[in-house]
Amino acid sequence: MQALLYIFVTLAAVAAMEFVAWFAHKYLMHGALWSWHEDHHKPHHEKHGFFEKNDRFFLVFAIPSATCYIVGSATPHFWVFFIGVGISIYGLIYFLIHDVYIHQRFKWFRQLDSRYSRAILRAHGAHHARQTKEAGESFGLLLVDGKYFRKRQESKTQ
Repeated sequence: MQALLYIFVTLAAVAAMEFVAWFAHKYLMHGALWSWHEDHHKPHHEKHGFFEKNDRFFLVFAIPSATCYIVGSATPHFWVFFIGVGISIYGLIYFLIHDVYIHQRFKWFRQLDSRYSRAILRAHGAHHARQTKEAGESFGLLLVDGKYFRKRQESKTQ
């Protein structure tokens, strides 16, 4: 029974992270921390080197995860450890989809071909269509607005 609790806590943390990431992206990255995120919205030819200032957000999200690992291991509240596991799993998913698949920062897999993967690409493309912090759209990663599932021709006619 305890194993089911830990699985539930882990999955709930993964799901919750999509909303935490959406909120952080919309209100922090496109707000007070734009100076860190701005270079991520620049075309590749304007960037210098492999890393971006935006990569600092890896640490921003790793700190709560590591804290949960430590607190969960050092206290009787072992379930907190699995919140850290969930945050880490979401981080891995984010890295694979955002950095590997969408931005091709690592050439591990090039093209996924499903309605969902194309919708993710369209939504992220719409987000990057603007290079300013204002008037953005599509701040999430895994939950994609239905309009991005339609083909371009279908979207233009509606």
